[in-house]
Amino acid sequence: MPATYVSGTAPGALPLVGHAWPLMRRPLDFLRSLPAHGDLVEIRLGSVPAYVPCHPDLLRQVLFDDRTFDKGGAFFTRFRDVVGNGLGSCEHRDHRRQRRLVQPSFHRTRLEGYAEVMADEAARLSASWSGGRVVDVFPAMFGLALRTVTRTLFSAHLAEEEVARLQDSFRVALGGLFRRMFVPGPVQRLPLPANRRYARALADLHGTVDRLVTAYRRGGQDHGDLLSTLIAAREEDGRGGLTDAEIHDQVTTMVFGGSETVAAALTWSLYALVRHPEAARELRAELDAVLGDRAVTPADLPRLPRTGQVVTESLRLYPPAWLFTRVTTAPVELAGRRLPPGTTVVVSPPVVHHSPAVHLCPAEFRPARWPADQPGRPPRDGFAIFGVGARKCVGDVYAMTEATLVLATLCHRWRMECAPGTDPRPRPLATVQYPRRLLMRLSERGPDTARPAARPCGTRG
Repeated sequence: MPATYVSGTAPGALPLVGHAWPLMRRPLDFLRSLPAHGDLVEIRLGSVPAYVPCHPDLLRQVLFDDRTFDKGGAFFTRFRDVVGNGLGSCEHRDHRRQRRLVQPSFHRTRLEGYAEVMADEAARLSASWSGGRVVDVFPAMFGLALRTVTRTLFSAHLAEEEVARLQDSFRVALGGLFRRMFVPGPVQRLPLPANRRYARALADLHGTVDRLVTAYRRGGQDHGDLLSTLIAAREEDGRGGLTDAEIHDQVTTMVFGGSETVAAALTWSLYALVRHPEAARELRAELDAVLGDRAVTPADLPRLPRTGQVVTESLRLYPPAWLFTRVTTAPVELAGRRLPPGTTVVVSPPVVHHSPAVHLCPAEFRPARWPADQPGRPPRDGFAIFGVGARKCVGDVYAMTEATLVLATLCHRWRMECAPGTDPRPRPLATVQYPRRLLMRLSERGPDTARPAARPCGTRG
């Protein structure tokens, strides 16, 4: 840890709106420019100052001290409109109880059952594809992830039309959430078409979840899924569980975390493999050696280290979670600057993931930089996607397991190359970033040596 840190201020703030324009137009470029101005950089959210830690030690201080740097600020204020006060968004005072009650839903024995669903949904998607078809990757991955999370949450399948409606509602809600992070409150209350669409999407989303929670509570049966576990959860003394409102918020949080985030991770992983043919060849060689002609199963995960490394490196280079906020609850010193209570701190994983102080040659795609002994599990160091400390994501192993199984399934059967119309520039949406338009042409796999090089796919990474 350095003896002293450099504090700075980002240039370009405008009266009243601050840095809202670059944050809305080119947020990732703006955030990645901040380390040039110091280890802790002041930006303006409207007229309010906020601080971005650009040094890994400062990021660790913020994330580990969740009592002082509590979840709050512009991001979480808006995020709670979508997911409520669930485990991923609640304040410090509510977290320990919620974590204790939700943790059994992600016990190893439960995860084994969820992994079977993940592998099955991946196989279904792969079987539905055909050679020569052009796939818009992010919508395909989002649909897959949403079907998977709804099956693991509600083992009694939602009808296809209900899944499609959930998908549309989430997309509209998250798009509205992104805009509301930077738009003044009075504008959000105007009877504009965008505001009306946002309100309808939230009502539809929450209505669907309420209906399912009520049906499960009345049925009283353990379906072996996440919702059954949440309903059965009890305090250590056997009394007191989650209320229906709390279950609603946990379910909504899980649908969000298990759909948009996983879909973005898979989309970037497929993009990275097209951009880096040698990494793709190494991954396919591993799949051929382990699987031969059979399908991927959860039992194969320990023998797929390269596949796991590709997922992890894709998450580092193209982190889906690009921004979240914390608010100080007491006076605290950060990088030598005294922050009063109520100060907003902006955490941006891309800032640290792309730092040469953390990773050698951070702009390069190097799957081998990660340990190969735990595929399907997130690394401990130099990796901010799932958080650290007490607020580390409870579903991190779930997400990594799904991404690894899906990537193995698709790459075992299909070769991909970019099709005309692809625009891989990152597009932020609420908490995730994904390519603006990633079109892939599919072809059945043959011997690697007999195939021409894939068509180049943009220039990032």
